[in-house]
Amino acid sequence: MRSITSPEETPFYIPATGSTSRPRRTLKANDTFAVVDSHGDIGASSGEPDGIFNNDTRYLSRFELTINDLEPLLLGSNVRDDNAVLTVDLTNPDTYIKNRLVLPKDTIHIVRTSFVWQEDFYTRFSIRNHGNHRATMSIALAFANDFADIFEVRGMRRARRGTHRAEVLGGQDVFFSYDGLDNVERTTSLHFEPQPDQISDSHARYNLTLAPHERKSIFVSVKCNGKPGDETAHFLKGMALASRARRDRRGGTIAIGTSSDVFNQILERSLFDLRMLTTETAEGDYPYAGIPWYSTTFGRDGIITALQMLWCQPRLAHGVLTRLAAFQATTIDPLNDAEPGKVLHEMRNGEMAHLREVPFGLYYGSVDSTPLFVLLAGEYAQRTGDIETIRSLWPNIEAALGWIDDHSATDESGFLRHSRNNTDGLANQGWKDSFDSVFHADGRLAEGSIALAEVQAYVYAAKRSIAKTALLLGFADQAARLEQEAETLAVRFDDAFWCEQIGTYAIALDGDGRPCEVSTSNAGHVLFGGLATPEHARRVVQGLMSPRFFSGWGVRTVAAGEARYNPMSYHNGSIWPHDNSMIAVGMARYGFKAEACRVFEGISGAASYMELRRLPELFCGFRRQKRQAPTLYPVACSPQAWASGAPFAMLQACLGLQVEPERNRIRLIDPMLPPFLDMLILRNLEIGEHQIDFALYRYDDNVSLQILRNKGGIEVSVSHLSAQDGGA
Repeated sequence: MRSITSPEETPFYIPATGSTSRPRRTLKANDTFAVVDSHGDIGASSGEPDGIFNNDTRYLSRFELTINDLEPLLLGSNVRDDNAVLTVDLTNPDTYIKNRLVLPKDTIHIVRTSFVWQEDFYTRFSIRNHGNHRATMSIALAFANDFADIFEVRGMRRARRGTHRAEVLGGQDVFFSYDGLDNVERTTSLHFEPQPDQISDSHARYNLTLAPHERKSIFVSVKCNGKPGDETAHFLKGMALASRARRDRRGGTIAIGTSSDVFNQILERSLFDLRMLTTETAEGDYPYAGIPWYSTTFGRDGIITALQMLWCQPRLAHGVLTRLAAFQATTIDPLNDAEPGKVLHEMRNGEMAHLREVPFGLYYGSVDSTPLFVLLAGEYAQRTGDIETIRSLWPNIEAALGWIDDHSATDESGFLRHSRNNTDGLANQGWKDSFDSVFHADGRLAEGSIALAEVQAYVYAAKRSIAKTALLLGFADQAARLEQEAETLAVRFDDAFWCEQIGTYAIALDGDGRPCEVSTSNAGHVLFGGLATPEHARRVVQGLMSPRFFSGWGVRTVAAGEARYNPMSYHNGSIWPHDNSMIAVGMARYGFKAEACRVFEGISGAASYMELRRLPELFCGFRRQKRQAPTLYPVACSPQAWASGAPFAMLQACLGLQVEPERNRIRLIDPMLPPFLDMLILRNLEIGEHQIDFALYRYDDNVSLQILRNKGGIEVSVSHLSAQDGGA
């Protein structure tokens, strides 16, 4: 019987303490985000990490509205399609004084409107009396703050904390401050307009009297890291500035329309979520990984998101490459798992990171970010023809290749392995980074230095892709060497990782070189990288589409029946949209378009049941049942960048869409539309300064093409090829 590891023994475990009674809503602008409930409240109900956050710190932990000291009744709660504004409609419950009804329910209508702009959170309460008589009421706002680090919000306990103060300034402002143990002062300013009738460091109260049909408004702004007396833009001006900034960033965005209204909503939601998660940094736009736990720079997540969106939004990759290059490790730091050439895993700016209570200030504990960085650089060059950017990044690319080669050389078979240099860091450093995600067939955890299957595929794909770019830069000898290294790796990999008994690739080799003979979705990433032989690719696809793997909603991370399979686990039986997108891309690479379309349909079908049509980080791996929604995972991030990018990657895979900037050409190789789409229109697809719009129509298994607009003479061709050889 396997031993059970308690949450306390599992580093960075995210606890689920109970179910929430109110759904949550998210708003974000750059490094500030808010998690509120369906009423617009913060901290009014349990089960979720409510708050206003900035740079890994919670700047407001409670913000709760009551009417006559009673919870208002919810009429409706909606986030605008572009994630910019939350609008909540509330009304009063029946109010009694000494058993006499003094305010009947549904008399007062409160429209609560909230948004985030820069480092400020804005709310307007528009209060209207719809009754025929004068109405008197008390509107109270309770608020508090703890300046908790994001890891404290996740459940970690600290032995010591800094000093917290709260004070009322005049009659309209409350100021919270926190002197952290890292010698950083963090502050929160609340401003109320008009002046409340009563105010303290935890409550503000308005005693209102409204004539029939009269309306009054209350405005509240919350500023992160302001100083006493700092002015905040008025609600209406802040909303106008935020809207203008969003419009400025929207230009040139791909637009996709289809014959399915539901799928259009899924794509629109994904695109708006990516836009919200994408943060302006000093190096360029970067897609932060997810809300609430991962709203920061993650190397792996950002790279995979950029790869998913590269065909339709290549500028995102530019920001990812330049930011990760700026923070590439140049020295050895065992506490952060940093080594020269290694690419960032995670960046944190909270108090606990500054004090190294968690190792994630600048943390390099991922084995795959570095080869994925090289892969993205090569694919970006081929998608855009932007050789000058790649030329400027070439020292970083060579440093990354050097780190890969140095670490691969320590393995007798030349595989890239990982092991942590700091016992406080992550034990498993691939994308499945749970402590129990790499195991043998009998359930024993793999020990020692681990060689993950998908990491070898990333190295193979990276070297083949960047070799083409090296040729463009005139580095012919280096290009030839990279190609040869990739081919040598392919032969060694198939010999070491293929497991005939289970008909797929081992998830990993343990520290003694023994294969972990477990059927996992990692084999799908081997297809993504083009490292599988054609025959083995066929068998991997068959396995992934079997009922053990394919639930109907998508491919599970671990096949049913394996020792640690659990459809409710984080990495051992759940379904991850980004994982499925990479699997679909891998299937299409080897010519298995119909199977890729089935995966696409499963994930899209799941999204159709999700609130807001939003794909979460993951969901449970239970079998699909007729007329039943998929089962949600309790602490999944939503929105999550690479989940939002998944539909776009799967769409490209099914279309076989390739961009050739040097020829001003788009190729559609064996294009297919999944059965739930009869028509698809792509608008604003770019090659450099040129743009094209075209439509695709499905007739049984065939697809026809119609050019709608062509600005710049882009050529679009349809090619019909046999199964691909797996080359990157």
